[in-house]
Amino acid sequence: MAQELIFTKPIFHEKIWGGRRLDTVFGYDIPDGAIGECWAISAHPAGDCVVEGGPYAGSTLSQLWDEHHELFGNARGDRFPLLIKILDADGDLSIQVHPDDEYARVHENGSLGKCECWYVLDCEPGATIIVGQKAEDRAEFAQLVEEGRWGDLVNEVPIHKGDFFQIDAGTLHAIKAGTLILETQQSSDVTYRVYDYDRVQADGTKRELHLEQSMDVVDYAAQAPTSGAITAPEVDGITRLESNERYTVERVRVEDGRTLPQPHDFMCVSVIEGSGSVNGQALRCGSHFVAPAGSGDLAFEGDMVLICSWA
Repeated sequence: MAQELIFTKPIFHEKIWGGRRLDTVFGYDIPDGAIGECWAISAHPAGDCVVEGGPYAGSTLSQLWDEHHELFGNARGDRFPLLIKILDADGDLSIQVHPDDEYARVHENGSLGKCECWYVLDCEPGATIIVGQKAEDRAEFAQLVEEGRWGDLVNEVPIHKGDFFQIDAGTLHAIKAGTLILETQQSSDVTYRVYDYDRVQADGTKRELHLEQSMDVVDYAAQAPTSGAITAPEVDGITRLESNERYTVERVRVEDGRTLPQPHDFMCVSVIEGSGSVNGQALRCGSHFVAPAGSGDLAFEGDMVLICSWA
C-alpha cells in the first residue's frame, strides 16, 4: 500500500527585515509583526514542523525521521537533511556568508554547513540581490570592510521573477528589499553576518556581526554570477535548476494535471503558483508536503507550478 503524503504545518519567524506578504500573497495565518520567514518543511530544532493529518498527525518531522525512518528510504544522516523556506524581504537582509559542513561541525557544535539556493517568486521593479564578492584574499576583504567600501566588495545583480541562484557555502550574499524567495537549503541555521547596515533592533541593540568567522569561510576564488536567468532546458515541463551532493531541485509545471514519478528516498514539494490537488488532496499556492519513500507516482490535477527537491 502506498505511503500517504506528509503535509507539514509552517512555522513563522519574525525578522528585522520581514514584512506581511506571507499573509497577503499566500494567505498564511501569520503572527503580528515583521514576519520574514516561513519554515515550510523543517525538522531543525529552531523550527520543527508538525505533521497535519494522516496517520502521523501531531508528530514532528524530526520524530518521523528518528522513529519511522522507513518513510525516508535509504536516506542517511542523523537529521532530516533539507529545510524549505519562503522569505519575505520587506527590507534588506544582512550581508552574510555560511560555512561548509566541516567548518560548522568543528566550530558550531556539530551543525551542518549551509548550502542553499533561491528561486525568485516575485520582486519589485529594479530589485537587485547580492551574490558573491570581489576581494582576492582575506587581507583585501578585511580592508574593504574596514573602510566601508561595500560597492567595491559585493557583487550586486539585477533580479526578475523566475530567476534562480545557487549559493554555495563560502558565498557572500544578501537578499534585498522587495523580494519574495523560495529557499531550498541544508538543515542548518548558521549565519555569519558581515554587515547589517548599523540597524538597531526593538530593544536598542545591534545584531551581532561575525567578521572573523566570515573571513575564515569566504571562498575568495569563487566566480560571482552576472545573472539569475535560468539557462537549463525545460523538458516536458520540468527544469533541473540545480543538482549537487547536498540536493537536487527541479521546477515542475502542471498543466491540466500530470503524473509525477517519485523514485527518491523522499521528495519535498512546494506549490509556488496555481491550485489543484495531489492524490485527491487539495493544493493551493503555498502548500507544501513531503512525498515519502514508497508513496508511488503523484497524481496532480489542476494548473500549478511546483518546486521539488530531494537529497
